[in-house]
Amino acid sequence: QVQLVESGGGLVQPGGSLRLSCVGSGFSIGSFVMNWFRQAPGKEREYVASITSTTRKRGYADSVKGRFTISRDDSVNTVYLEMNSLKPEDTAVYYCRARGMKDYWGQGTQVTVSS
Repeated sequence: QVQLVESGGGLVQPGGSLRLSCVGSGFSIGSFVMNWFRQAPGKEREYVASITSTTRKRGYADSVKGRFTISRDDSVNTVYLEMNSLKPEDTAVYYCRARGMKDYWGQGTQVTVSS
């Protein structure tokens, strides 16, 4: 069964950090572009970051550039999102996406930034 499972979300104070993980099962992420998206309450899902499979080229939304870092470890079928200097507006459900020959999504992990 193909799955992407996110973890690492939680409640953090403004200025804090979190590291999200997304583990794939039932397929190898090695040939996929891996992405993180997020969806805040009452808003549409939006792109956060991406990393390609071979050149490891990274892309970021302007709103997270300089604060978030995406990485991947294909040996453990996992993509990460390191989030620093978190702001209340980063509060959202964060989703992992594998885009390639097929398109897979995880079920999301909640990140809440609040004092």
